[in-house]
Amino acid sequence: MLDTISLLYHMQRVAIVRWIIFEEGLHGRNPPLHTHSQFPRSPVLHEIFHNGIPRSAGNFPMLAKHILFEFHTHNMGTFNAFLSLPWIFLAVEERTVIAEAMQEFVTLTCIQFIRRSTEHDYINISLCWSYFGKIGGKQQLGLAKNGCIYKGLIQHEINHALGFIHEQARNDRDKYVKIHLEYVTAGEQGNFEKVDSNNLGLPYDYGSVMHYGPYDFSSAPGKATIVPIPNASVPIGQRIGLSDLDVKKINKLYRCNCCSTVLRNRRGNFSSTNYPYSYPKNVTCLWLIQIPEGKVFLKFHVLDLQRSPNCSSDYIRIYDGNNRNARLLVDKLCGEGQLPAVVSSGSMMLVEFVSDEAVASKGFTASYAHVICGGTFTSTHGVVTSPNFPRKYPPNKRCLWIISAPAGSRISLTMGFFDLEEAAGCNYDRLVFRDGSDISSPLLGTFCGKTEVPAFNSTGSFLRIEFYSDHVSQYSGFKQIKALFEPWRTGKSNT
Repeated sequence: MLDTISLLYHMQRVAIVRWIIFEEGLHGRNPPLHTHSQFPRSPVLHEIFHNGIPRSAGNFPMLAKHILFEFHTHNMGTFNAFLSLPWIFLAVEERTVIAEAMQEFVTLTCIQFIRRSTEHDYINISLCWSYFGKIGGKQQLGLAKNGCIYKGLIQHEINHALGFIHEQARNDRDKYVKIHLEYVTAGEQGNFEKVDSNNLGLPYDYGSVMHYGPYDFSSAPGKATIVPIPNASVPIGQRIGLSDLDVKKINKLYRCNCCSTVLRNRRGNFSSTNYPYSYPKNVTCLWLIQIPEGKVFLKFHVLDLQRSPNCSSDYIRIYDGNNRNARLLVDKLCGEGQLPAVVSSGSMMLVEFVSDEAVASKGFTASYAHVICGGTFTSTHGVVTSPNFPRKYPPNKRCLWIISAPAGSRISLTMGFFDLEEAAGCNYDRLVFRDGSDISSPLLGTFCGKTEVPAFNSTGSFLRIEFYSDHVSQYSGFKQIKALFEPWRTGKSNT
């Protein structure tokens, strides 16, 4: 039995019925809800990829004549509007990647994916291309296994189905990029035409998942078809995931009442809305930290939220991934003080802030950075090993682990195998333990060589482990660290 999915949009204060029909004109009693672009006379079929490289779509038939949206209201300020675009999946092994790509839409916008029942209009996933917008009936969206089952490429094609064009096709693109048609493969020049676009009042986005790369459709190695101006070194063509402006375009086009931000740099800062003044009441805001590689280290510098029993009013949650179904690193913290630092297990981390309709406080500030290896452990027993163990650890590594115990507990550590480079003062390769989650937390010990690492306890519910290697000598490293959570004896808390 094939799984299918349709799109559900949550919208506010939209007219009773709105339609967009290209070629035949506009119908309905109210002005249309404009898509990202005013397309040519017929929506064109998006490019097909071969091993991730876009190729011409010129041989594909133009099956679509129009795009149609129909919305139904209730007698309330907010309501659900349905746009049926179900998806049929062809292979079970591809669903995990596709689901992860869809989860970012679900998390950061008002788009939700639900199983198809009897909807007439749906998208059939096969190769690696998409129509622009909805065409009605069975609508092809290509995601071929060889070359397309990557998160960024999937999101690229879904964005086309939602009505978005390539970023470099915007009508104002000549201010931001130079197109070198002389280097474009013969017959592919049509992929670089401009469109009379509605840019939604948002700036040009070099980092969009909808932007071509510099060498797409190039006729010769080293000859760029697209060059950013005035700075030619600006990266374009990323397929890591939705950019912050990609998300803002979706939310603006579909009138989503969402507070979402995507953070893509290797390090940066963010804060609650209006900080240092009171944050808005009755809001949910999300920050998706998504770095190209490695892990995310997150530290809060200020925390000032309304205090409530079990943090039922205003609170912060931190997820180890790109959606709310990911493992919780921090669950419902509120009040005043300092949150523990946390490290993701992968390259993504989601921060959620929720406020109710009552008292609003100052909020928070936080910073994040890229680390090569590490993680956050919350289970009763955790195991940490040096990179590549039992083989020699690599040079020039900096790893960070945070062990977090339940409230009212402390952490007991025991060490297994240990073999690092020996040096006076452990100035080269070393393993460092701190009584808390912060770099300024009290030092418990620094170890190197073949020193026997003693067992010791934290004074509170957090413990920080740092591993450093230099560029000279590498050894076998350390085998494991076991953390056993025990009740506090002193009643002291640490961060």
